Amino acid sequence: MKEVKKPKKPLFYYYGIVLLVLLLFNIFITPRLMLARIVEVDYGTFMKMTEEGGVGRVQVQNEQIVFTDKEETTIYKTGVMDDPGLTERLYASGASFSKEIVEQASPLMTFLLSWVLPVVVFFLIGQLISRQMMKHAGGANSMMFGMNKNNARVYVQSSDGIKFSDVAGEDEAKDNLKEIVDYLHDPTKYKEIGASMPKGVLLVGPPGTGKTMLAKAVAGEANVPFFSMSGSEFVEMFVGMGASKVRDLFKQAKEKAPCIVFIDEIDAIGKKRDGQFGGNDEREQTLNQLLTEMDGFEGAGGVIILAATNRPESLDPALTRPGRFDRRVPVELPDLAGREAILRVHAKKIKVADDVDYTQIARMASGASGAELANIVNEAALRAVRDGRQVVTQGDLTESIEVVIAGYQKKNAILTDKEKWTVSYHEIGHALVAARQTDSAPVQKITIIPRTSGALGYTMQVDEGNHYLMTKEEIENKIATLTGGRAAEEVRFGSVTTGASNDIEQATKLARAMICQYGMSEDFDMVALEAVTNQYLGGDASLACSAETQTKIDAQVVELVKRQHEKALKLLRDNRQKLDELAKYLYEKETITGEEFMRILNA
Repeated sequence: MKEVKKPKKPLFYYYGIVLLVLLLFNIFITPRLMLARIVEVDYGTFMKMTEEGGVGRVQVQNEQIVFTDKEETTIYKTGVMDDPGLTERLYASGASFSKEIVEQASPLMTFLLSWVLPVVVFFLIGQLISRQMMKHAGGANSMMFGMNKNNARVYVQSSDGIKFSDVAGEDEAKDNLKEIVDYLHDPTKYKEIGASMPKGVLLVGPPGTGKTMLAKAVAGEANVPFFSMSGSEFVEMFVGMGASKVRDLFKQAKEKAPCIVFIDEIDAIGKKRDGQFGGNDEREQTLNQLLTEMDGFEGAGGVIILAATNRPESLDPALTRPGRFDRRVPVELPDLAGREAILRVHAKKIKVADDVDYTQIARMASGASGAELANIVNEAALRAVRDGRQVVTQGDLTESIEVVIAGYQKKNAILTDKEKWTVSYHEIGHALVAARQTDSAPVQKITIIPRTSGALGYTMQVDEGNHYLMTKEEIENKIATLTGGRAAEEVRFGSVTTGASNDIEQATKLARAMICQYGMSEDFDMVALEAVTNQYLGGDASLACSAETQTKIDAQVVELVKRQHEKALKLLRDNRQKLDELAKYLYEKETITGEEFMRILNA
């Protein structure tokens, strides 16, 4: 997209330049003009003019003598000499003594330079600025030096603009938005049947899923002007400035219809109005103005409002009701096919080997957003450059996924022999428990190379396909797998280390979710004991029950995790020989694949 409109400079910017020019003029130019008529003579000429009575006014200074002729048309100056009778001779010649000569030598020039010239310059500059403002702003007011003007960036379609083909992995969202494009191209077929397009379309989803890119793709496909502005740009320090920006934005949109207005992070101004004392009056006024402008859009055909947010539950109901934002388009994390399509789109920008398996890479990057997948491809290209290769290989893409998940390898981190054995048993414990359970994701890779995220090793499991539901047994198996690392330490060394802290956190979180959110507890049945907010930002869970119930929940969480921990211990004790064999192999190799792990396990 090509930017064609730049924000105007405020009015005080030009007046500041004028004041600076006048200040420099008075400091450097005015003294030179006033001193231009002073003639320097020798002391002999001064004595001769005194004897002939040709001196009009005189000023004796410490280092020089300044005097005029009788007609006071010329100013002279000369040096000071040791002349004791000078004062008597000057008095006798009829000269008059004066305190100041230079400033009073030309009153007219002083008046012109000090008063007339600044007024004329200010008048001319003011006329120029007024004409420019009338020309570009159509006579709009410039309250507070133009701070009420909106800063919307206006984009138009260009030859290399974003199209729907550049956005992959969001087919459902694109289908919803293609109707908007069709309406902007040919609104008559909708008007003939009496249908009208939604006034506003709200794009909701996690960060990095491509909401802004989808909005630009709509503008690119429709080939119409695209106004882009962030919600935080409406909020100003002065009350009323944000509302004025909203008015100005919608005025421009109506003038350039058909067009698209995109407000990113609309939750910055669209939060629910609670009416409490001490609220943000500026934000509420801005929201009220936005609601008013969207109500008055009946006569502005061809103007579509798009907005994006990852906190839809925080928006004011008046903003999301039908008649304002009529349609909500979810932009979710891509599935397996979507991740593969996104990888292929970004891979077009780099040189990739012909044998790269995008399906395998997409399967390994489960849960990644479009932005994260773009980062994975870029990290792979950077790794290829570091290794001195011209193309990106499968290994580069696999390693880049590990970089995004666990960070870069810490090549200078040296584990002691005991720590290395402990980490080996810990990671094999995870993998062995997962392999000996049904409905568990296959092991893809096991490594004991430390990473910059703080992990001393990790076990990567990769699902074979898309899974939208998890059974109670699958979640319990996952908890058992998480406890497998600590269980392996107990089986082999008879003691435990701090390396299971992240495993403990994840296992506890899953167990609590089973009881409080998923209704998988026999005691509480299908009762929601926890409320989840900000689902697109990781989810913040808060208990919604009494203190007695919370005590029961804690007891059940402990019992559930403990039961799965005991199951992991039993599996490892039953497979102690394989545990030792695999841990020794991992200790020697440091990194093994899932195929190597399964070959030794099934031997």
